[in-house]
Amino acid sequence: MGRWTERLAAACVPVLGWGAINLIHASQKTELLGVDHVREQFARGERIIISFWHDQLLLMVKGYQHVRKGVADGGGARILISSSQDGELIARTMKLFGQGTVRGSSSRGGSRALREMVKLMREPFDLVFTPDGPRGPRHQVKPGVAQLARISGRPVIPMAYVTSRGHRFSSWDRFLLPAPFARGVFSFGPPIWHQPGEQAEAFCERLARSMAENEARAVSRLEERGVSAV
Repeated sequence: MGRWTERLAAACVPVLGWGAINLIHASQKTELLGVDHVREQFARGERIIISFWHDQLLLMVKGYQHVRKGVADGGGARILISSSQDGELIARTMKLFGQGTVRGSSSRGGSRALREMVKLMREPFDLVFTPDGPRGPRHQVKPGVAQLARISGRPVIPMAYVTSRGHRFSSWDRFLLPAPFARGVFSFGPPIWHQPGEQAEAFCERLARSMAENEARAVSRLEERGVSAV
């Protein structure tokens, strides 16, 4: 990609992405499950770590905005996003939604990104991970989120999004592009705390199970409405 093409993409893609996310979400009939799991933490003045799979990323900012609505302490979220060129476009798009980012991943800039997120623990921000990103394996939790949960003492809350219609790309994560005018479900699972002395592998296994169960609840809700998840 040439320099001018990169500049044009940097200027246009985030705005187009912002518009597409808002339009798709506004057109869908969306339900929220497990909101109390999040709002109970906010009511106690606590901040959280949100964990969702990479393929469900596109509309997650809208689900987060729903649960933050009416919370008086401001702040918002800081999202761990790859330091790649695609990550830069995502970061610029999230900025338009009022959400900050931390750049890095398990493969690029991971140690620096973890240190930055540890610093953010002392500030009024929720932290957001895609624990299988940015390159997979798909739906496998990597240890970064376990390290942050141990160091911060914050609960990790699984989040999921499913929809009745959309397109799955042939990428490693089978990235989901939701269709307009479909049914969608955002689901939040019970909080998970790192236990004293718990190994990172054990925590990752617990989180992966909880994320799978949370996604299954969202799928079941769609099926109750007479449709299947993409």
